[in-house]
Amino acid sequence: MGNGSSRKRRRKLVWVIVAVLVIVSFLLSIVLPLWASPASAEPVVYVVTVEDTIEPGLAKHIQRAYADAEKAGAAWVILEIDTLGGRIDAAMEIRDTIMAARIPTAAFVVHRALSAGALIALAGQKVIMDPASTIGAAEPRVFSLSGQQPADEKLISAWKEEMATTARAHGRDPQIAAAMVDPDLEILGVIEKGKLLTLEAAKAQELGIADHLGKSREEVLQYLGVGGAQLVEFEISPAEKLARWLTNPLISAILLTLGLGGIILELFTMGWGVPGTVGIISLVLFFGSSVVAGLAGWETILLFAIGLVLLLVEILVIPGFGVAGLAGLGAMGVSIFLASETPQQALTTMAIALVGAIVLIIVGVRLMGTSNLWSKLILRTRQESQEGYQAPALQLEKYLGQIGITITQLRPSGAVEIDGNRIDVVTEGDYIARGVKVQVVKVEGTRVVVRPVDKED
Repeated sequence: MGNGSSRKRRRKLVWVIVAVLVIVSFLLSIVLPLWASPASAEPVVYVVTVEDTIEPGLAKHIQRAYADAEKAGAAWVILEIDTLGGRIDAAMEIRDTIMAARIPTAAFVVHRALSAGALIALAGQKVIMDPASTIGAAEPRVFSLSGQQPADEKLISAWKEEMATTARAHGRDPQIAAAMVDPDLEILGVIEKGKLLTLEAAKAQELGIADHLGKSREEVLQYLGVGGAQLVEFEISPAEKLARWLTNPLISAILLTLGLGGIILELFTMGWGVPGTVGIISLVLFFGSSVVAGLAGWETILLFAIGLVLLLVEILVIPGFGVAGLAGLGAMGVSIFLASETPQQALTTMAIALVGAIVLIIVGVRLMGTSNLWSKLILRTRQESQEGYQAPALQLEKYLGQIGITITQLRPSGAVEIDGNRIDVVTEGDYIARGVKVQVVKVEGTRVVVRPVDKED
């Protein structure tokens, strides 16, 4: 009897504990969100720095920042701009990211928003400028061997329309934006013909390009109505930093120079050594940085690799220079075009790289003969007879005038068969196919020279 009542009390106790746990869980599900609500009520603002050269690596970084900001439910994205410009394609990619984002953007011009930076600033719903900052001078320019030059009329027209359309999207004067691109555009009281428009902050505000002037991030936040916001400074990753640096036009040209020069220079040495290693590493950095920056895909690297293999096959295997060599050069050229902003820039980069590679090859070949460094890499020891080295007594003179059959291709060295013996020979510089009758015309020590029997003296 006592045991039965004891079991009932235990069952009741268990049910009471379960009920308490259920009630506590229910209350916590209500209280915890309320408890956390003060923090969640504080708006989140992402701050992204736009500085140095505008290039594809920065464009991918900003895309990543907006994706992260949307996941976090940010109230604003502030772009702190200080740039002299950069690549047009990267600037348009950034503009498209800003315009497509569900989060409003405030462009804070800290010092300068020039050239491509002006387009990025105009894409923001709000433009705030430091009183000492400037915006404008957005004429597109291309690189050539003689330096920077204005772009052609077609590119200028397209870029001008991009600037005007972006300004119009947020209620700004499109003519003011167009005048930053086209020096032939005259606006009475603003800019005369023959000059590019660059505005200092006060004038930009007067003309409606800037919405507000502010000296600090705190003033920008107050103007946007998010003074107590939780700030998230979206940092660029190490890989993105490296990609941004390596995709700089000057660095790209240097990498391509080292890549082409190193690979070609390697052909002058036996085995595989420093030039080839440096060349491969440089090419990996050249194309790898483009992939990380989003400028090129893996197919670009594959295309260049195919071109390089075809070129090496042409040089090392196939005599003369024909279809394989031309196809290899074509594939390599196309891959470089795909990794460049414009055809003009691609031609400039390749021209610089080829000139640099030729200089590198000339210097490298000379160093091979004089430098102590090359002495460590290449065997220079001469085996003199006075030191006890003796060449094998092959008695090759007996083959002089005899006729044999080539058993390998002679390019120009190879092997022939004479009286059932295999003899290593060289030609007088000609290519001779396998299975051709040749005659020994000269014997110098172990050097046996042959020519086709049908070749006249």
